[in-house]
Amino acid sequence: MATATLLSSSFAMPAAARRAASSSSSTSLGFATSQLAGLSLSAGAATSTAVAPHPKRQLQPIVARRVCPFTDKKTNRANKVSFSNHKTKKQQFVNLQYKKLWWEAGKRFVKLRLSTKALKTIEKHGLDAVARKAGIDLNKK
Repeated sequence: MATATLLSSSFAMPAAARRAASSSSSTSLGFATSQLAGLSLSAGAATSTAVAPHPKRQLQPIVARRVCPFTDKKTNRANKVSFSNHKTKKQQFVNLQYKKLWWEAGKRFVKLRLSTKALKTIEKHGLDAVARKAGIDLNKK
């Protein structure tokens, strides 16, 4: 019974007394302490409880994407539909080919990875015109 009277007496405490007791116990921000690190969230303790930063991750090497530089064609996400009309996701990749094309202005061959659609466009309009329109500098390649 003694514990029941203690609990009931703590809840029966006036609001002004509860505020005075909570403000005198700590100068934390509001109601909480950090449950993750066990540190109190106080206004002035920002420098003393600083956590060490994570080490930087190393960058991954650049991998050639499946994108045609001339036409900007890229992988399409589509549904594979079965006979029972069950749909599952699939990827439709671009038909990219490595080709050595003769570049007339540079008087040399240029090795490019481009789509078959870009090959047809180059045959129709010429390598210089298509590269200029796509903003590609053939001197680098």
